[in-house]
Amino acid sequence: MFNHEPAGYRCPFCLIAAGGDDHLTTQNDIVLRTDRGMAFVSSRWWPNNHGHVLVAPHNHHENLYDLPPADGHAVHDLVREVAIAIRSTYVCDGVSTRQHNEPAGYQDAWHHHVHVFPRFENDNLYSTPHLPTPATPEERAPYAQKLRTYFGLQPPRTTDS
Repeated sequence: MFNHEPAGYRCPFCLIAAGGDDHLTTQNDIVLRTDRGMAFVSSRWWPNNHGHVLVAPHNHHENLYDLPPADGHAVHDLVREVAIAIRSTYVCDGVSTRQHNEPAGYQDAWHHHVHVFPRFENDNLYSTPHLPTPATPEERAPYAQKLRTYFGLQPPRTTDS
């Protein structure tokens, strides 16, 4: 109904959900997975909120308007678990969540997802221009490892094995 996904769109979230990697995100970024959803460290960071996590359903739904209740509940449950894990492991002062719909709402990936941000006193998250910067796999790795350890998950796969 309120969709903006272009024809031929190759969804990076669906690729990650299916076990693939792309130029921004790899399986090593995943910190938690359930039968309906996944959580992974974002490859785009805001200046004072490094290591924020994206939570998305495995099934492709462009936005909140398209999200069926079962996938919505699964995403919400993962957001809660990730928020508690971030608060427990990042030595932050709090946590914020964001979810964007349509271009006017700053949505730029056409697969429903929720941002979970570590928050710090005076971090200016909401007054920072909407221009996150890329984070390398090496920069993301310690954040992903903290969260995987919190969840009791095995270390990620390596490309040399």
